[in-house]
Amino acid sequence: QVQLVESGGGLVQAGGSLRLSCKASGNIFRINSMGWYRQAPGKERELVATITSGDITNYAVSVTGRFTISRDNAKNTVYLQMNSLKPEDTAVYYCNAWSNGISSWGQGTQVTVSS
Repeated sequence: QVQLVESGGGLVQAGGSLRLSCKASGNIFRINSMGWYRQAPGKERELVATITSGDITNYAVSVTGRFTISRDNAKNTVYLQMNSLKPEDTAVYYCNAWSNGISSWGQGTQVTVSS
C-alpha cells in the first residue's frame, strides 16, 4: 500500500504560478507511475499529468506548455509546477500512484485561480 500526501495548493491570480508536492510513503519501491488529476465542481476527475518510473511524462492538452511534472526519488516526492494559471484550472488536485496494479490517491489539495 502507498500513502500519498499533497501540499502546495492555494489561491492565486490568473497568470500566476503554484507548485504542488506529493510525498509518497509505504510500499514505494513498487511504484510504476505517479500523476496528478483534478476535479472541478460538477465535473469528472481528469488527468493532468503523469510520470513513469522511467521518467516518461504525459500531459493533458489543456496544460501542455504550462505545467511540468517532475520527481525527486531521494525525497519520494512528485511535483507539479503550474505556470500561467487560468481560472479554468481551478479544481481539487489529487496525487495518484500505481503500484502492482493498485491505484492509490491522496486527499487532494485545492487550487483556486482568480480572474
